[in-house]
Amino acid sequence: MRILVSNDDGYFATGIAALAEALADEHEVMICAPERDRSGSSNSLTLDRPLSVKRAPNGFLYVNGTPTDCVHLAATGLMEDLPDLVISGINHGANMGDDTIYSGTVAAATEGYLLGVTSLAFSLASRNPQHFETAARVACDLVRQLIKQPFAQPTLLNVNVPDLPYDEIRGKLTTRLGRRHRAASVIKSENPRGDPIWWVGPVGSAAICGEGTDFYAVANGFVSVTPLSIDLTAYTGLETVSKWLCA
Repeated sequence: MRILVSNDDGYFATGIAALAEALADEHEVMICAPERDRSGSSNSLTLDRPLSVKRAPNGFLYVNGTPTDCVHLAATGLMEDLPDLVISGINHGANMGDDTIYSGTVAAATEGYLLGVTSLAFSLASRNPQHFETAARVACDLVRQLIKQPFAQPTLLNVNVPDLPYDEIRGKLTTRLGRRHRAASVIKSENPRGDPIWWVGPVGSAAICGEGTDFYAVANGFVSVTPLSIDLTAYTGLETVSKWLCA
């Protein structure tokens, strides 16, 4: 299988190296990742300047752009044909609930999905992740499952792996996205010249995290596998808005 691998932590990140090494044992792998950490870049596409591609000493390709740029450029410009699969990760930290809106890791997979390719985003759910080999083995497990039982149409999956030794993972669960509490307010500070600056505050803690959610699965030692849709239409609001417009 021809797999395009990207991430949002940068081509030098531990997670992408672990993922690429594990996949390369059984598949043809191309790595194309950002030149620097682009966490939180979401689905941003660079349109105001040209992009450049360079090769790192480890053989990985890196781009002066976003995760979305990397997948779009590689899949439509560097590869002769679309890949069979796009995998993003392994992210250094969880991407659950509201995180998926901001996540560059999920965005890279989303771009593959938009190009018509089944795509998976992998994240190691810890603020100080250690067990990248676990997430890499989980990725290989799911790719083997995809080969045996391919989806009938392109599918987008968000996968979060507990930061545990592989033998301590309790299994894999199909989940829905949970929700976080409101994020902390911005933090005001000043630069060395005394000018005011602001830092974005930390994300909120889990709010909707009951059984069936990604938060619940990971907290209980299970791999969370969430199928995602990019249709943002609020169908429950269609009738309300129609009445409002006709009033």
